[in-house]
Amino acid sequence: MRSHLLNDTTAEQYRRSVTDGVERVAAKLAATDRPFTGITVDALAPRIDGIDLDQPLHDTGAVLDELEDVYLRDAIYFHHPRYLAHLNCPVVIPAVLGEAVLSAVNSSLDTWDQSAGGTLIERKLIDWTTERIGLGPAADGVFTSGGTQSNLQALLLAREEAKSDTLAKLRIFASEVSHFSVKKSAKLLGLGQDAVVSIPVDHDKRMQTVALARELERCKEAGLVPMAVVATAGTTDFGSIDPLPEIAELCEQFGTWMHVDAAYGCGLLASLKHRDRINGIERADSVTVDYHKSFFQPVSSSAVLVRDAATLRHATYHAEYLNPRRMVEERIPNQVDKSLQTTRRFDALKLWMTLRTMGADGIGQLFDEVCELAREGWKLIAADPRFDVVVEPSLSTLVFRYIPAAVTDPAEIDRANLYARKALFASGDAIVAGTKVGGRHYLKFTLLNPETQASDIAAVLDLIAGHAEQYLGESLDRAS
Repeated sequence: MRSHLLNDTTAEQYRRSVTDGVERVAAKLAATDRPFTGITVDALAPRIDGIDLDQPLHDTGAVLDELEDVYLRDAIYFHHPRYLAHLNCPVVIPAVLGEAVLSAVNSSLDTWDQSAGGTLIERKLIDWTTERIGLGPAADGVFTSGGTQSNLQALLLAREEAKSDTLAKLRIFASEVSHFSVKKSAKLLGLGQDAVVSIPVDHDKRMQTVALARELERCKEAGLVPMAVVATAGTTDFGSIDPLPEIAELCEQFGTWMHVDAAYGCGLLASLKHRDRINGIERADSVTVDYHKSFFQPVSSSAVLVRDAATLRHATYHAEYLNPRRMVEERIPNQVDKSLQTTRRFDALKLWMTLRTMGADGIGQLFDEVCELAREGWKLIAADPRFDVVVEPSLSTLVFRYIPAAVTDPAEIDRANLYARKALFASGDAIVAGTKVGGRHYLKFTLLNPETQASDIAAVLDLIAGHAEQYLGESLDRAS
């Protein structure tokens, strides 16, 4: 079995095996003509359930053949221009190369003696990002598994900085369309979901700062502690960006930690045209960025950044076998001192490879393209009498729903939209997401693929309308 260990004696076997895998994936990518096959759980599950993991195939070629049957054939391919659903981006080749390198070398980014140059590369990328944000010379941060972990760590730091002896008094303020991880974090931090005060949004789905000011004042008057305000730069449902400068003013006035969840909108940090949309982010105490959304990186690649590096001490724990205190005095850089994780992948390498190959302007150009595509898509939908679109896009998300001319029952319209989304997914021709607005069912395009064209959007709208009309026709037949 030692023949399967990657080392100096198996380097040629490694080269052959990886090359075989890459060639198969490349062939699959080249031949993919739709984002999904439409396979159902009931059809796929028996194939996987029927595999006996205690009976290995002993040959990577045979394993790849099997993988084609149970995964590659029916995978959802985000690179296809008609994948329009969630915050999943196509990935850039330099980052995929970085993924291959980091997996083979397998550095662990918790301590210097497990990573060496990997530690310094990650720190350089953190500095690069904080400079792009404008957090100042004392800023720092660490890579994380994703936006949920980044938000959790930021709110942990805010909780500790609030210096309250009574957790029940702490309050977090976030818009009603903020990410679910805010409430989840409150629960994990011992505060409970009730600690999150939901602030209403305006017509453009941006936090209402008048309402925020009122709630902060009410919190103070009640003897409670305003622990943090979470502003969102790119909400999951709408891509809306909260008024960051006004929120920063209120946080300063009330002595409240300001966290900006820019998991989606962080692509604007590299934008050549729209960077001003996140003006005010430089005043945050902490920021979440997801490079694996709008920097076109493979999952996972995220970071939490802070204005004051000293606040990261709240995540520090010293263990003699790992990062004893003497290492701080010896100036040995251990990233575990800043992280909620211990063992941690060298995910920073993917972004490093991307920046060194494409440059920040290259990333920004791609993100600008999808933002401009969303603007074109909004014009298409707004001009189409078959659809109702909710808001003009701030980033690259469009929320809309099919409105049949002959049907006025909102519940029936809901069912038609739900059916259309499900039927479209089952066909595999395109994939769209869904959400609720005002209690009603809507559909959602999340546009993160620069290869998607306005013609793709128009074609998918026709498919949606066709499926909805089919449902309504069948519904009328059943009723009669």
